Amino acid sequence: MALANKKVEKLDRPDEYQKIFHWAETQQNGAVPSFATRKNDPYQYQAGFNNHFESEAVPGTIPRGQNSPRCVRFGLYAEQMTASAFVAPRHLNKNAWLYRSRPAVAHQGFTNLPDNSNTETNFLPINPRVHVSPTQLAWLPFDIAETKHDFVEGLCTIAGSGDPTLREGLATHVFTANVSMENKAFVNSDGDFLIVAQEGALDIQTEFGKLYVQPGEICVIQRGQRFKVNVEGPTRGYILEIWGANFELPELGAIGANGLANARDFLSPVAYYTVTKDDPWKIVYKLGGKFFESKQKHCPFDVVAWHGNYVPYKYDLTKFVNIGSISVDHIDPSIFCVLTARSRDPAAPLADFLIFSPRWDVASNTYRPPYYHRNVASELMGLIYGEYAGRSDEFQPGGVSFECGMVPHGVAYQEFKAASAQPPPEMRISEGAVAFMFESSRPFTITDWAIKSDKIHEHDPAMWDDLVDNFSQHKDEVDEILKKAGKLSL
Repeated sequence: MALANKKVEKLDRPDEYQKIFHWAETQQNGAVPSFATRKNDPYQYQAGFNNHFESEAVPGTIPRGQNSPRCVRFGLYAEQMTASAFVAPRHLNKNAWLYRSRPAVAHQGFTNLPDNSNTETNFLPINPRVHVSPTQLAWLPFDIAETKHDFVEGLCTIAGSGDPTLREGLATHVFTANVSMENKAFVNSDGDFLIVAQEGALDIQTEFGKLYVQPGEICVIQRGQRFKVNVEGPTRGYILEIWGANFELPELGAIGANGLANARDFLSPVAYYTVTKDDPWKIVYKLGGKFFESKQKHCPFDVVAWHGNYVPYKYDLTKFVNIGSISVDHIDPSIFCVLTARSRDPAAPLADFLIFSPRWDVASNTYRPPYYHRNVASELMGLIYGEYAGRSDEFQPGGVSFECGMVPHGVAYQEFKAASAQPPPEMRISEGAVAFMFESSRPFTITDWAIKSDKIHEHDPAMWDDLVDNFSQHKDEVDEILKKAGKLSL
């Protein structure tokens, strides 16, 4: 049960939030009250990022002045989830206290599950199931098979780096589902899941409460937190999994106090419990990339109250506050960073989650497309909805595009030429679209499943064949300049 029921207002149309330029439009210039969630979201939330929250489904449950008294009210058990070293600095220390009907230790042991050939965790090149490739790869949208399968059964890995047992690395996945998880929960003991909903809503029950995540929203389920995913039909999305770090808001630096993803727009659940007796449940554990199963005779979501800062959360991407150039040139894509995760290199993040959403593009003496570039980052892009003009080949919602570090990329010559001939940009771009990028300083290897997929295709290098050598047409002018400078012609 929850503290109170929320009145749910239905959507006027399914794509209502895809059509807005920014969340601010939902306020209608003050004609209606501001609201925190989308109309059809049935749940209540607590706002803030990395706050120390507390929530009680039954008021008066949480003990005061201590965490684990001899007797917890209503005969509940106190259970702590600690996600950082005990001696971690206070600002990095993450934990939560759960007050529940039965502790998680009440289970019937573990059994091995068969290896899933569609998932991968070891991305070291010595693993024969992963591949190094400098080729710019892409995948068409992955089909949602008609065969019944839930969120866990629909996990498939694209690429990654490292290994979770090394406590630094990451994996990128896609998922599909067409049925809900029934009496089944999942816990990732390897790392944190950043889940991007692309098609269909995810109704997620966690030990801390419920999250409703729709296309255009993301959620983060952190390491060790149990959850189950209910779906309302064919569902698809993306996952960025990180090991050895937690997601943070990027530093703002010269931007100042506000902008990008603001802390108050992140939402965490309120306590919601289900207590059952002799109710068989399966808990699927992912550990070191292997899958295990534990059975128990009670619902794992029996937490009546909790407090702490190690909690799941969600964020609506339409609330992102874009920052950009208003004079000349493109600014580096770090200005589109929603969440980041640290690596052991203080100058290079383990992972960034960036979005490319509706915004104004205004600048002088430049052009709209990105400049041709090479950079150290591995870049894996996806499209949630709409059309994205930053790709020169077929790029559809639910698809994937990948470029490894230091491989040159940029738009086709025709797009470059057309943009160079246009007046300086002053326009709204990416209207009705949200694309994202999983970016890392780590080199990625590609999984067998992704390499052998019938959805894979390469970025055709022929798209750059028309890049003409304009410089040679100015040979006489250049020779004259060199002659006056006392230099030999080349």
